[in-house]
Amino acid sequence: MKFAPVVAFAALAQSASAHYIWTTLLAGSTTSTAAVRQPLNNSPVTSPTSSDFTCNVIGTPATQTVNVTAGSTVGFKLDNTIYHLGPAAIYLGKAPSGTTAAAWNGSGASWIKIAEWGATYPQGTSGAMSFADYNLGQLTTTLPRTVPNGDYLLRIEQIGLHVVGAPQWYISCAQITVTGGGSASPTKVSMPPYSASDPGLTVSIYANPAPSPYVVPGPRPFTG
Repeated sequence: MKFAPVVAFAALAQSASAHYIWTTLLAGSTTSTAAVRQPLNNSPVTSPTSSDFTCNVIGTPATQTVNVTAGSTVGFKLDNTIYHLGPAAIYLGKAPSGTTAAAWNGSGASWIKIAEWGATYPQGTSGAMSFADYNLGQLTTTLPRTVPNGDYLLRIEQIGLHVVGAPQWYISCAQITVTGGGSASPTKVSMPPYSASDPGLTVSIYANPAPSPYVVPGPRPFTG
């Protein structure tokens, strides 16, 4: 019995070590940690209705807003690799007129999804589910060429589904200013863009045969 606390602590430490933080913005040829609202620690957000769901619990505010040309590569780099099976997505949220990215908290119907990474198992076959983002250290996509110029938050989420019924969100936001854009006006959503009962969150990824098809939670990506 004397060893129980030690065992419990070791299990907790092992679990925490498998967590990760999106620390670095990748934008064209620019790499920046100063443009990222750095999370307080590597603990995940555990509810889409949490006040921390938009940009996580901020430990260090961003001190930079990076200029990005529409059509450039954008994304995030981790301090680790993705250990937990589950989908990922990148969202782009436009700051309201007269507001800078640095001053905006991400509220309101201002967000579009611009990329997602889903399940990679062969549809309709047996076997365990896997995901396209698993074991990667960074995720990038193309910033749509037609999004309007202005200040934005670029937001990434990776959802760990390794505990059935208890998803874990690994989230970061970065501050960017889009230049060279267009005049697209896609349908926008608020955060959260889905509910806790979304089938993509309640699925058992260890079921055999794997559930099919798997749909990443949230709207479909706008590629512009």
